[in-house]
Amino acid sequence: MTQPCARRTELASFLRSRRDRITPEDVGLPPGLRRRTPGLRREEVAMLAGVGVTWYTWLEQGRPINASVQVLDAISRTLGLDEAEREHLYRLADMPSVPESDTCGVLEPETQIILDNLDPLPAAVYNGRYDLLAWNQTYGTLFPVMTSAPPATRNALWQLFVSRDCCTPVVNRAEELPQMVATLRAGFGRHLGEPAWTDFVRRLSAASPEFARMWSAHDVARPGSRMKIFQHSAAGVVRTISTSLALSSPPEARVVVYTPLDEESGERIRWIRAHPEVSPVPVHTH
Repeated sequence: MTQPCARRTELASFLRSRRDRITPEDVGLPPGLRRRTPGLRREEVAMLAGVGVTWYTWLEQGRPINASVQVLDAISRTLGLDEAEREHLYRLADMPSVPESDTCGVLEPETQIILDNLDPLPAAVYNGRYDLLAWNQTYGTLFPVMTSAPPATRNALWQLFVSRDCCTPVVNRAEELPQMVATLRAGFGRHLGEPAWTDFVRRLSAASPEFARMWSAHDVARPGSRMKIFQHSAAGVVRTISTSLALSSPPEARVVVYTPLDEESGERIRWIRAHPEVSPVPVHTH
């Protein structure tokens, strides 16, 4: 059996199982007589979702028909699918991407507690696009421009490529930037056609010819541990190892922790944490 056929067979079984768990009473329908199925009938799902009965029957039979985002969303709502089930539905229906929901960027409340307890180690949460979602105080002290940026540009790649070298504490940009772009490219492949990803790459390519050049190389990489070197205006050079830890929610989010590479760097991080009023880069004007 080919992979597309196997996926359609799985889709058919999945839809039937979700339909079977919903009773007519759950959706305000009368129970009716001579009901042969434990849950809703196909025609009831089709009616509630606003799609044709024949079309829905073919979808549940695993036939190779195309489904739009709007139709899959309507079926998802009718069947009461949660976030994981909704994503599973889209994958099985051969959709190139899973549209983001209103809750897809929400962190679990304990995540911030974990970040705060990692202090004085700088730590933050990024999503797959390197959007900054949360951080602790030491991270905010190291990267005040980043944490104070509006949401549209509160992004590690945006800040590194668009800001001038003199305005960022990152020293080893030549090694880090290609690796970060390669990681973004790998994530982009999982989100083809999604407006948020396409728009971000378009805007950053227009704002930074350097990013556009690296993006055109089509290099790919996975997040992993790497050396990050920072230059603080008062504390001096800080050498760290960044460790990336995946979170269960939101999808593709990860905690990145910067651990000092030596005792001297550890002492400097503690000093930076104790002196948040000192700018990490020299105060200057362009």
